[in-house]
Amino acid sequence: MNKLQLLRILRKHIKLSEKRSIAYEQNKAAKVLIYIGAAFVMLYMLFIAVMMALIANSSDFPFTSSGFFFGVTPFLLTVDFLFRFISQQTPNQLVKPYSLLPIPKYACIEMFVYSSTLSPNNLIWLVITIPYAIMTTLFSAGWAAALGLIVAFQLIVTINSQWYMLARTLINQTIRWWALPVAVYAAMFSPIYIDEIETFFDLYSHLGSWFAAWNLPAYIGLIAILVAFTQINKLVQYRLTYNESAGVEDTKLKTVSEFHVFDKYGETGQYLKLEIKSIMRNKNMRKSFIFSTVFVTILSLVISFTDIYDTDTYKAFWVVYTFVLYGSIFIIKIMSAEGNYIDGLMIHKENIMHLLKAKYYLYTAMLLFPLLLMLPTVFMGKYTLLSLLAMMAFTAGPIYCLLMQMAVYNRQTIPLNTKFISKGNVENNYFQVVAELVAMFCPVIFISVMNSVFPENTSYIVLLVLGLVFIAAHQLWIRNIYQRFMKRRYVNMESFRATR
Repeated sequence: MNKLQLLRILRKHIKLSEKRSIAYEQNKAAKVLIYIGAAFVMLYMLFIAVMMALIANSSDFPFTSSGFFFGVTPFLLTVDFLFRFISQQTPNQLVKPYSLLPIPKYACIEMFVYSSTLSPNNLIWLVITIPYAIMTTLFSAGWAAALGLIVAFQLIVTINSQWYMLARTLINQTIRWWALPVAVYAAMFSPIYIDEIETFFDLYSHLGSWFAAWNLPAYIGLIAILVAFTQINKLVQYRLTYNESAGVEDTKLKTVSEFHVFDKYGETGQYLKLEIKSIMRNKNMRKSFIFSTVFVTILSLVISFTDIYDTDTYKAFWVVYTFVLYGSIFIIKIMSAEGNYIDGLMIHKENIMHLLKAKYYLYTAMLLFPLLLMLPTVFMGKYTLLSLLAMMAFTAGPIYCLLMQMAVYNRQTIPLNTKFISKGNVENNYFQVVAELVAMFCPVIFISVMNSVFPENTSYIVLLVLGLVFIAAHQLWIRNIYQRFMKRRYVNMESFRATR
């Protein structure tokens, strides 16, 4: 069997695995929404291409068309890197079963890395480069220059995909590796800090002119960089995947925390201990908590000490996003982590009821953190204390009530520690997508509409009252969630066991 045949077989196995998934019907519904969203993204990218072309074609613009495009390339690559966290997974989730077959040890990982370079995700930027090249370069400089612009940028995007894979793999190991992409992109944008933005554009437009002229050494350099990243990725992916499948890990002495302060709250207090210890001890949950905390901190600092988001729409969106982030990461996948030990939870009556209460109390208490971080915006006059308290109460009330409904519908176990060789570690179902969209955008729409009709404080007073009503009634709607979960418990338990 040659490598091309192996690649085709592995891709076929991945498609069959998706169809055999218990969440296949849910995934099909989610894919419809994803395709609709992708269509809107492509239309937006086409609009960006037209606007860039109009700027490049203006007579008073100091850069050539290819120079302008490569001048904004660092911004495009940064956006590409960030959006890959949503759309691109590291290519080693199916390695373990194939490690038992008579296949060379690097073969599977090598094929997965190669397939990532041929991913359709890398072609989406053609929606910008092709219209831009036609409108600016084809008729003025000829088809060779236009083709050179498209091919060069596509090679750069492919390199960016391999760079993302390496960075994401290292970040999955420890949050400290975030320093690597931060340092790389800080160096990329350093001309702006050293001098003015014109120097930044001059530098990258001159580098880009090499590709537009079909400079052979420049293309050889890009291909060499791509090959180097591919080889590094193969080595890193193999080593980390092997260590995880073999159970190789550092052994450290740990201090056991008892959290006796929660003992007085009975069974709910015991589940509060369980939730806190799960975040502290389990790799995936701990990383999600650290990521969300760091992101909330950075976003709060940007809002507090810059004027980037000072428009009314942005102010409404980011105050919502800052408070909703913890729930959109943790509560949206409620019960999925517990799927690893769901049988033990079902032994005693109302265990799930106490678990749901414990989760609600913990993540409501965590809202104090973004509230404290956003207090400087009150002193600077960007937000009022009423708006922050209203958004905090509304998040703990209606939004958490909505997100916790997923306890009834989540049926797929997510791994606590394994990442590379785990199966079914991504769940995309219709209810999750809808719940997240509603939680993110409905409060923004409500605040914007209310502010356009009534004084600003009116909308936040309404949000505060609604939040307090739902908080006061949390015992009722949590019990309703518990009762509906128990009606579906056998179906859910079977799905949890099958997706471990």
